[in-house]
Amino acid sequence: MGYVVSLDDADGQRAQVVGGKGANLGRLRAVGLPVPAGFCVTTDAYRTVVGPLLDQLFEPLSRVEGDELAGLAQEARSRVLAAPVSTDVEQSLLGHYVELGRPAVAVRSSATAEDLDFASFAGQQDTFLNVLGTDALLAAVRRCWASLWTDRAVSYRNTAGIDHAGVALAVVVQEMVQSASAGVMFTANPVTGTRRQSVIDASPGLGEAVVSGAVNPDHFVVDTSQRRILERRVGDKRVLIRSLTGGGTERLERPPGSDPTLSDEQVLALAELGQRVEDSYGEPQDTEWAIDSAGELWLTQARPITTLYPLASTSQQGLRLHICLTLAQGLTRPITPMGLAAFRAIGTAVASAAGVGSSDPGAGPAALSTPGQRAFVDATQVFRSRTGRRLMLAALSVMEARTATVLQRLAEQPEFAVRTAAPWSTLRPVARVLGRVRLPQRALVAMISPRRAHRAIDELEVQLRQDLAKLSDLAPERRLDASQRLLAERVIWFMPTVVSYALPGFAMLALARRLLRGALQPGELQAVLRGLPHNPTTEMDLALWRLRDDISTDAAARTALLATPRELAVAYQRRDLPPTAQRGLETFLARYGHRAVAEIDVGMPRWSDDPTHLLGVIANYLRQDAQTLAADAQFEASRGEAEEVVARLVARAGQRSRIRAAVVQFALSRTRQLAGLREAPKNLAVLALAGVRHQLQIVGRALAEAGRIAEPDDIFFLDLTEARRAVSGEDLRALVTERKAAYDAELKRRHIPRLLLSDGTEPEAAALGDVAPGALVGSPASVGTVTAPARVVLDPVGARLEPGEILVAPSTDPGWTPLFLTAGGLVMEMGGSNSHGAVVAREYGIPAVVGVPDATSRITSGTTVTVDGAAGSVLCS
Repeated sequence: MGYVVSLDDADGQRAQVVGGKGANLGRLRAVGLPVPAGFCVTTDAYRTVVGPLLDQLFEPLSRVEGDELAGLAQEARSRVLAAPVSTDVEQSLLGHYVELGRPAVAVRSSATAEDLDFASFAGQQDTFLNVLGTDALLAAVRRCWASLWTDRAVSYRNTAGIDHAGVALAVVVQEMVQSASAGVMFTANPVTGTRRQSVIDASPGLGEAVVSGAVNPDHFVVDTSQRRILERRVGDKRVLIRSLTGGGTERLERPPGSDPTLSDEQVLALAELGQRVEDSYGEPQDTEWAIDSAGELWLTQARPITTLYPLASTSQQGLRLHICLTLAQGLTRPITPMGLAAFRAIGTAVASAAGVGSSDPGAGPAALSTPGQRAFVDATQVFRSRTGRRLMLAALSVMEARTATVLQRLAEQPEFAVRTAAPWSTLRPVARVLGRVRLPQRALVAMISPRRAHRAIDELEVQLRQDLAKLSDLAPERRLDASQRLLAERVIWFMPTVVSYALPGFAMLALARRLLRGALQPGELQAVLRGLPHNPTTEMDLALWRLRDDISTDAAARTALLATPRELAVAYQRRDLPPTAQRGLETFLARYGHRAVAEIDVGMPRWSDDPTHLLGVIANYLRQDAQTLAADAQFEASRGEAEEVVARLVARAGQRSRIRAAVVQFALSRTRQLAGLREAPKNLAVLALAGVRHQLQIVGRALAEAGRIAEPDDIFFLDLTEARRAVSGEDLRALVTERKAAYDAELKRRHIPRLLLSDGTEPEAAALGDVAPGALVGSPASVGTVTAPARVVLDPVGARLEPGEILVAPSTDPGWTPLFLTAGGLVMEMGGSNSHGAVVAREYGIPAVVGVPDATSRITSGTTVTVDGAAGSVLCS
């Protein structure tokens, strides 16, 4: 490959040669889409001119930040701008410019790490418009090369985990479109996620005004499946950027306009063009476009929309509702492939037990899908049932009120109208499972004798531990069989079995509420649930605090535990901790070592595997004032407060009758004795998952020794079927490497939808809520809600943003990107949902509202604000 290649020859070239932008534009021209003619200065030219100058800076740049990063980046840019351009490179570049006819051109940076599936790098390198003449062209190319080393670009790559030594920059040179109007078009709605819904922002003049967020553009939303404009909002468009006759551009302030930039015919034509682009790539695209003075439409950019959540797979027709099971468990990180395999095996067993159909355990039930490496369940059928809907809303009103609110609005859509009025079709599968575990009998036992219920659950745990201990001497294939049986035959029954014992406690709480109707103060019944006994999670926390107390009284143990947790974990594994700490930790882990962070994922290390996190927690406990924190004292205080509330409520009931007081006394007593069992099912399930993990670890060691995977824990990046293939002799190291890369990419995703429709819509983002009285209103840009102090920044140079603060700015361009790394949210006075600031906010997963009039003057730094990125509102407290 030479130093310069025509865009007509760029199709099929690797991005490592022509950069992401060059490869995309070449592909669009190859399929006949209207892309201006031009050429690409390849990365060979960049490496020839610049490469040798920067080798020593790559490694330092990857590990610095702040002023040090800015200094090194400035040094890199200075070296690039001062580098002599070889004669071969210059002659090749100018020769192609002459062949093009020496027109005014747009000179665009095209980095190798750009327009990727997981990061768009929107605006991170420079573009120069209306460049005219050979000297200006050479200068613009050199400045594009230097823009690979701006503070923002270096910081962005550091955040994305991209090696500086592996990046290079090509430069796209195209005939300049002297546009009458221009802007940005997303072929899927970037805020709601809805596919087949194009979102267009438009403004007069050059598109830079829209892309940079310098203007409040006209905004259009088009249903491309029906060729219908759904939304039309005219912006004030107070800024116009246009070309100058002698080259370059100028920025003009203009009075606000009330006329739309585009006619309906132009809007629909743009949407149709966008669908042609999407069909060419097979996925939604972020495009830039321009319409010249003759009315001809041009494409100047296309890249993947990196912020859309993947679609949930379904074989069902029509719109479907999927609920994220893993997020409901408080888990935002992705699940390992083996963890997802466990979900599928358990799901298949649940479906079979409920009599609603089953499938291959490896595939999982039809209702389960795993977009974004998270577990979602198709709840459409239940939601379309009158009884199922009531039960869902009732449960979520207690567990997740915001989700319940969104579902209530979703219920108003015709696609989710009630189709089943009879309750039995919904209750039959549940009744079948509960009947199999003899719920009525177990509930009666718990009601009569809570001690028998507690003993029964303890026996379940003892039996499970004994069964796991028996799996000590098995061949790898049999260990995989044992893991399959644990998932399919044991885990699913812990929930309904233990719930049978816990349910009477909550039933009695409901009875007490009814008997005390009209006599309750707000929060009183909730106070009854404080300091509950027989809660495995609480018991674990108290045991950890007791271990802290033992260590705090032993000087050697206390000194040791205040060291680095990672070093302590190594010392523990070697049995080198001081005796008090070593014995105490061993005792604790023997009882609770199956627990972990993200413990529902069988692929995640247990505390017994790696106690680093646990040791860090103990160290933090030791640094606290024991009298102030004292978990055991706090628990006892909560228990005492709850008992006082019970006594007060019983006395209040006695004012009506002694019988009512006796019933309330009995009901609240059973509530306190049984409600704590609600954590027991998960404790047992996690214990079983830890047993599965242990079996898989042993198999993983054997596979690593045989060279079929690289490391023992690589088995967790396979599923059970693939693990069997490896046991049979197949080398799966390449597959593991691919899976790890996909997993690492998902770890960077910050926004996970609670609810997801089959067309990609996130109902929480689509159902714009009522704006609170007094809230500032703008355009939704990045979904989510955050409450934090505001920081008004008028100039990013030298600005400091504390982690989590809300960045309030007049507008943002790529120079603001370093501030986004610590921002908890974004508010902009200018810009649309497709402007640079909105795009980056979505990539970083921070809530954002744009186009908020006078935000920088109406919001004061330090004021607590709530940014609702779905409703497009900002509320100042």
